[in-house]
Amino acid sequence: MNHLELLSGDAQAFKDKVWASHVHLHHTDPAALVGLLSLDDVDHLLTSVALRTPALRLAKDGSVLPAAQFTRSASMAGSPLTGLVDARKVFDLFDSGATVVLQGLHRYWPPLTELVRGLELALGHPCQANAYLTPPGSQGFARHSDTHDVFVFQTHGRKQWEVVEGDEERQVMLEPGLSMYLPTGTPHSARSQDTTSLHVTVGVNQLTWRRLLRQVSDEALADERYDAPLPAGYVDDPSRLADVLAEQVGAFTRAVSDLDPTTLADERAAAFLRERTPALRGGLLDRVALDALSDDTRVEHRPTAACVLVPAAGAPGDDRLTVLLGDRELRMPSRLAAAMAFVRDHPELRAADLAPWLDEQSRLVLVRRLVREGLLRIVR
Repeated sequence: MNHLELLSGDAQAFKDKVWASHVHLHHTDPAALVGLLSLDDVDHLLTSVALRTPALRLAKDGSVLPAAQFTRSASMAGSPLTGLVDARKVFDLFDSGATVVLQGLHRYWPPLTELVRGLELALGHPCQANAYLTPPGSQGFARHSDTHDVFVFQTHGRKQWEVVEGDEERQVMLEPGLSMYLPTGTPHSARSQDTTSLHVTVGVNQLTWRRLLRQVSDEALADERYDAPLPAGYVDDPSRLADVLAEQVGAFTRAVSDLDPTTLADERAAAFLRERTPALRGGLLDRVALDALSDDTRVEHRPTAACVLVPAAGAPGDDRLTVLLGDRELRMPSRLAAAMAFVRDHPELRAADLAPWLDEQSRLVLVRRLVREGLLRIVR
């Protein structure tokens, strides 16, 4: 089951209607969701990881509590550290009814990193993950709406949600195994029931047509002609501006029309991949084991890595294949295109599988490079 299927059911159907304006509920295996962030995992993060603000905040009765109420200072090698989370203070505030919010979990909690990176590749939109730990019978935030789409799933206890769709208010009881999708702007609030509640939200920050078309217009406006000043005297005689404005608008319209949509789409896709930070859990172990990697060593795609092949543009002397991994681009001779297509299309492989295209030494060099760059990892 891939990441989108886990949260929404039929992945393709959801992608076809992903920006629909209605709440969507999906039942799945509770263990699959609880395994992403359990109550014990949160205990570990609060007591053993030395979290600092703003990775954690607390809220109570609709108000965010000052960080000074749950943080402390310390030093490391003589340098001061501020904003360290004090677990005792957090527990005391939790006992008094405060909700604990773990922010940006996709940056440092591997199961949610994998979930979020998988969703990003499936949807083509940046995503983020937060978690909310609420004591029994409490509510951290008043009714509000978010400026991004949200997946919500419960991993401990139960939480009663009030969700407003149009003129209708719906009551949804979330418990482990049930996930909910809230479109942008959906008013909602939630209250834990008779036990401690832990739920995770995955926000989808939409890349809009407005943003893309603004980039298109910026490219069309790159011509130096648009740096010229407006004509003097147009305040007294607006016709002096109108005549030139018609000419400039015409030139701008032609410039936009001349842009190639295919090229623009390719550039947008490449830019999205470049904006994604790497997730290299296990990378040190892979580096240490590289010398022992053989023709029969099993390797697999790192779940958080992209692999997009961009062939040479056909310009004279351009014989390079570009491989987009996310945070970087690899340049390779075009003769490696077939081998790289095999790597892209097979989640698990051995260097020996590339024998139809490369001799043993060449394929070992390629696979070791892909492990070093973070596309592949050694199966242990």
